[in-house]
Order: sequence, then structure tokens, then C-alpha cells
Amino acid sequence: MTTSNATDLSLMAHLLRRAGFGSDRAELERYAERSYEEVVDDLLSPDKFDDVEEEVLTRYYPALHAAIDNPASWNGRWFYRMINTEKPLEEKMTLFWHGVFATGWTKSEHTPTIVDHIQMLRENCMANFRELLMGISKDPAMIFWLDNNENHGTAINENYGREILELFSMGISNYTEDDIKSAARAFTGWTYEQPVPLYPYGQRSVKYLFREDDHDFEEKTFLGHSGKLDGGDIINIIAEQEATARFIGRHLYNFFVADEAQVPAWSIEPPADPKAIDDMAKTWMDSKADIREVLRTMFNSDWFKAARFQHVKSPTEFVAGVLKLSGEYAEPGPNLHKLEGTIVAMGQKLMDPPSVEGWHTGKEWIDGGTLTERVNYAVDTLNDPTKPGVKSIIDRIKAAGESTSPTQLVEGILDLVGPLEVQPETRETLIAHAESEGPLDWSSEASANTSEIRVVQMLTLVVSAREFQFA
Repeated sequence: MTTSNATDLSLMAHLLRRAGFGSDRAELERYAERSYEEVVDDLLSPDKFDDVEEEVLTRYYPALHAAIDNPASWNGRWFYRMINTEKPLEEKMTLFWHGVFATGWTKSEHTPTIVDHIQMLRENCMANFRELLMGISKDPAMIFWLDNNENHGTAINENYGREILELFSMGISNYTEDDIKSAARAFTGWTYEQPVPLYPYGQRSVKYLFREDDHDFEEKTFLGHSGKLDGGDIINIIAEQEATARFIGRHLYNFFVADEAQVPAWSIEPPADPKAIDDMAKTWMDSKADIREVLRTMFNSDWFKAARFQHVKSPTEFVAGVLKLSGEYAEPGPNLHKLEGTIVAMGQKLMDPPSVEGWHTGKEWIDGGTLTERVNYAVDTLNDPTKPGVKSIIDRIKAAGESTSPTQLVEGILDLVGPLEVQPETRETLIAHAESEGPLDWSSEASANTSEIRVVQMLTLVVSAREFQFA
């Protein structure tokens, strides 16, 4: 129920929704015992905390060690990490970069490379942007996805040289066609070793390979810099550009703060909050592209703290958040692999974005079909009083007294699933429904059983509300 530190809880809940995948009330209260700035520091320092113990998952999902070329079990493992990690921002940033450096399984149908790709994002997600771009540029999944294995010193392929500028760093209108060609030439010879066949050898990583005999060592000019530039030089030059600071800052704003226009419109559509982009760009330039410091600026800013419920949850965020509420999969169990099908029905498939542009976000996540899938999933998942998270909500409502008024029931559920802010008409509709059945009575076993059913029913109504789609 509402407590004396409700304001602090609301702010902390906002931070945990954006820097992670939400929380149940007990977890939220543990975080709220510390100052906001201290929690931000911990989120930005994942090395302080132990990693998720995943080995036991292989007992349920042999595909994690077998030659089965399907990422569903691996996506189930990723959801398990999202739900249980003590490093929520690490997983959230991995998801963020997966959308920016969109690389898919469908083209290669080679699961080990895309699994290693996600792990590379995880390891570099809060590093200096140079390290991240270097990791991407040497990543076999990306090399194959954008054809850099076909980029030769004597015959360049511009795909990677174009996308590292257009979608991965600077955005269109900040470079020329000649810059694209120079970038492509600088990355010639950056390829990978021939993979070991999956069958019958199983999951084997593919290694980056630099072919010196296939690299263009001649003079190049890129963004005003001339010399015998290679891929590392291109990356350093990109990281120094204010255009990069602003482009990645806008990506961060769109993902963590409030929904923006889609990326293709950014060259003509100004940012929703120019000051926010200015603040992040300044930190980027001052710190020489240190992503961790840019995130610190963002999370500690007034504009971030004020931007509550202005971001439509992605299918991944939605499902992970519902599972956090339900308390499921705190321990390994079956059916994690089925979560891939769940989010596909909502419009997203992890490890397999629709194109190099990634997913369109914000309100484009929602249409009649995907909204129905979301509501049905939330209701089906939370419509069970025996699940740990649902039982905890029931117990907290019950603890307030022998009788719970309809208004107390509605306000209590809204508080415990968020705190969730709703429009007056939503609150009035929920209260009217609760009033139609009168107060909850916890004084006897029979009436308590009926009251439990009503708490669960109200919980499913709240998660069916429009406002629950927002973080």
C-alpha cells in the first residue's frame, strides 16, 4: 500500500523500469533504502555484482550445448538474465545496443555467431564508444550481416562503411559518399575464419580474421583526416565527432527517456528535448565518448526524472516486466523458450531484427493485434494467486486491515504494480467496478478466499489498462 516514502518509491520505480525491467515491491523497497545517486552508481558498476548462474538452465534446455540452430532457447536464457540479474542496466544496455547495431539470425542461420554477438554487446555495453565500435567491426555476425567478408582491397563492398556512419554512429547528412568509400576501404580484409560445421560438431564460436593480403593500405581521406587509415582510425575519428555524440544521445533519449520520432526522420525532425541532447553531447565530448558517463548524466538529470510513463514498452520490456511482477522464473524452469513466440506475436524477435534499421519503437509497437496479445499475456500470467508475486500483492492488500474499501483496493493495486499513474477516467472506471461488489472482507476464511479472487481480478484489470503499456 502507499507508504510515507511514496515519492521516493515512485522515482526509484521509474529508474528501475528504465534502467532495468521493473521490479516487484520488495525489490523496489530494497533499492529505495539507498539514495538515488548511490543506486545509479551501482547500476553503472555491474562488476560489483555476481553474474547470473546460468549453468543449471542446460538441464532444462539441452539446446544450449547442442547443435540446434534455433535461438529460441538462447532468448529464453536472455529473459532469465533480465528477470534475475543483479546488473539490470547491463542487460538493458545490451538490449539497447541490439536495437542500434541491429544484427539478425535469419541471414546466417548460425546461432553461435549471434549468441556471441549479444555477449560482445553485453561485455562492451558501457565501455567507451570506441571499444564498442571496434567490437562490432570485428564481430563475425555483423561482418556477415553487412557483407564485410565481401569487402576486398581490390573491390570494395560499401555496406558496412555506409551503415557504420548512417545507422551506427552519425546519422545521414553528416558525411559524404566519398567518406563512405574511404570507410569501406579502411575495413577491407576485416573478415572471419571459416566456421566449423554445426552438424555434427555443435556450438563453436567463429573467430575474427584480418587478411593483410586483402586490405587496402593506400592513402585515404575521411571526414577531413588523411593518411593510410585503417578501421581503427575510422572508429577513432567517428567517436570524436559531435554529430556522433548527438546521434547516439538521441538514441539513448528515445530508448530510456521518452519516445521520439523514428530514426529515418531525425535529419528533418528536431529532438523532442534539445537540452537533453545538449547535456549528453557535452558529456560525450568532455569524456571522449565514455558511454558510462553519458548514462550518468542522463539518469541524474531532472529531465530524465520527470519523464515518467512517456515510453511505450517494447515487447521484451513488457514481458520481462510482467514476469518480474509474477515472480516466475526466479529459479530455472521449463517454457522459457516459449517466450520467443510470445514476443514475436507482439512484434519483436530478439536476435533477429527485421532489418539493419532495427525495430520501429514507441506507438508503432501498438496496433489492434499486438495490444490484444499484450493484454492477454499479462492477464494470463497474473491471473493465478499461487504465483509468488501475485501472492505477495494479495498479502500486502490484506495486511492493511480486516476490510478493504473499493477505493483502497484500486489505489493499492496501482501502487503495488508501479506505482502506476493512470488517467482520472481509468481510476474512476476501476473504482466503479470495485464498488459494484462492495468492500473486501478478510475476517473469515470464506470471505478471504472471495477477496483474494477479487484482488487478482483487479490486478488483471489494472494490467489491461492503457497506462500499463507505458514505462
